[in-house]
Amino acid sequence: MPDLLVATFYRFVRFDDPASLRDSVAAACERLDLRGTILLANEGINGTISGTRNSVLELLAILSRTPGLEDLAWKESSAERHPFGRMRVRIKKEIVTLGVDGVDPSKSAGTYVGPRDWNALISDPEVIVIDTRNDYEVEIGAFANAINPGIDAFGELTDWLREHYRPEDQPKVAMYCTGGIRCEKSTALLKDAGFEHVYHLEGGILKYLEEIPEEESLWNGSCFVFDDRVSVGHGLEVVPHRICAGCQYPLPDVGSPPPPNEPESACPRCASASG
Repeated sequence: MPDLLVATFYRFVRFDDPASLRDSVAAACERLDLRGTILLANEGINGTISGTRNSVLELLAILSRTPGLEDLAWKESSAERHPFGRMRVRIKKEIVTLGVDGVDPSKSAGTYVGPRDWNALISDPEVIVIDTRNDYEVEIGAFANAINPGIDAFGELTDWLREHYRPEDQPKVAMYCTGGIRCEKSTALLKDAGFEHVYHLEGGILKYLEEIPEEESLWNGSCFVFDDRVSVGHGLEVVPHRICAGCQYPLPDVGSPPPPNEPESACPRCASASG
């Protein structure tokens, strides 16, 4: 089978009746033999799908005919086989769960910074760089000098931010995440709280790894992705990793031996906890 196209996309846009889209989108995905997940909510759409290039592009063309999605952008990578087991189109309260009512990135998100300008921003000593991803994602890769909040879920970021930063201090804050959706929502949270100098990486880590050559990059490690590929690196090439069957954390080296007396799928964290 030729390489499949993997497309990741999202858009914060008001859908008064997201359920009305679900059936037509699900039917199109089934007809086109796509796999992945598409989430629909009042605040917008969030999806990652895989299939033949023609099928994926046809689905994206269908979505672009939906009011509010006319210029929907997406990020592309390839896979030798489907990284998803099936196709799901689901209605959710939020397309990315922050758990704070009223946050609307379509109205109050921070300033986009493209990959080509990101290095200069995060190299400014006055800029606080915050990784908005979960701890297990940060563990295998992050930008140089970025702060890891040490969270297990995106919804925990709100309390962490309140504990560490105050709007009256007006810090310069740059935030990033895998594809852009979490940092876009978290910058909207900060803007609503009164922070003025807030920035986020446009297109997320994936766009940065796609556009910035490794020799110019400030990224260290690989980027966790939520599918069977596990992680990707510069040029969006798949980086060999596997997932621990115990804690679901990515193992840093697919070739590393398991701890003594532990099954091959276990990681040192689980071995330590059980010992």
